[in-house]
Amino acid sequence: MKKLAVVAFGGNALIQEGNKGTIGEQEANAYETCENLLKLIERNYNFVITHGNGPQVGNIMLANTAANKLYKLPDMPLDISVAYSQGFIGYVIEQQLRNVLNAHDIERDIITIITQVIVNKDDKAFKNPTKPIGPFYTREDVDRLSRETGSMFAEDPRGRGWRKVVASPRPLVINNIKTIRGIAREGHIVIAAGGGGIPVFYVKENKLQGIDAVIDKDLASALLAAQINADKFFILTDVPKVCLNFNTPQEKSMDKMTIAEAGKYLEEGHFSEGSMGPKIRAAINFVESSGKDTIITKTTLLGVDDGGTRITMV
Repeated sequence: MKKLAVVAFGGNALIQEGNKGTIGEQEANAYETCENLLKLIERNYNFVITHGNGPQVGNIMLANTAANKLYKLPDMPLDISVAYSQGFIGYVIEQQLRNVLNAHDIERDIITIITQVIVNKDDKAFKNPTKPIGPFYTREDVDRLSRETGSMFAEDPRGRGWRKVVASPRPLVINNIKTIRGIAREGHIVIAAGGGGIPVFYVKENKLQGIDAVIDKDLASALLAAQINADKFFILTDVPKVCLNFNTPQEKSMDKMTIAEAGKYLEEGHFSEGSMGPKIRAAINFVESSGKDTIITKTTLLGVDDGGTRITMV
């Protein structure tokens, strides 16, 4: 029986540092990222792909704001912007993965599922927005945009500027999880829970409604991985291994951490909330729920022996 993995694409899977974010750039980056999935196929894995949407959903909101000012078009709620981004990012990944598979004479169906994820409307995250989305701004831009739009911004921990922050409630239930599990177990490739999923809640019994938020894609991916009984959870990022004292003279890369060690380092402040923190928290959640390992690594090291940082139960 084939093993099943969840692969959480990082933000650089489609838009890399220095890119303008054109569709051509995103397609080229997606193709390059998808080529690395061949290593999992060679190792007899079926898999589900999840992905981020921070830059894309931010750009969608910027375009909507501009259209509202110029043409008086109605505002697009954040949950609709997330759905919009899920559709077009899923299309780009699905198409480029198909191109990769065709180039290697591999036949698999690929399906993108627009995924709703249930959250608690009373989640404390709505009182403390922390999730960065959209482009990076200067301090001057942030001062102006804060006055004009009332939005909140936070400085990037890696010194790249400032980004808008929105509420990021905890994912509770991923809709259509049985279908996602069944399709993936049959050997087809599923793209699901894009951007953490579309945040929804029960406004009353048996009535779902969207809510203004963005769910952390790594936490949603960990929940999905646990609920489909994945054998491995891969979190892809732009560094080869998790580091303590990142970007300092005392930087130390980690080959392996137990969840107890990872939790301790998280509490000590080694992993910032705008970067590695959510990935570590997601890794801990999956390992605790499943007893299986999480691997955090660079895209090019996916499936490589001893590649990345392995987070384990003990």
